[in-house]
Amino acid sequence: MAFQDKTLTCKDCGVDFMFSASEQEFYEEKGFKNEPQRCPSCRKARKQRSNNTGSRQRQMFTATCSSCGLETQVPFKPNGSKPVYCRDCFQR
Repeated sequence: MAFQDKTLTCKDCGVDFMFSASEQEFYEEKGFKNEPQRCPSCRKARKQRSNNTGSRQRQMFTATCSSCGLETQVPFKPNGSKPVYCRDCFQR
């Protein structure tokens, strides 16, 4: 099947973009059924946003280890009802 370049409209920004014959061939080889709905810059921005949400830094809280007494950082807010351990004591 001979592919021809197509002009598509981005569903996010409304800009027209080219869906080239080589891209169409790639889509067919990979088994993709749908044409892209976003222009390359919107696809890149969307991908970057999804990557950033997955790598958010966890909020850390300062606590005193119940075993050795050292100050440590933990990923939860200690409320005093359970012991809190530093990394070394927790691994033991």
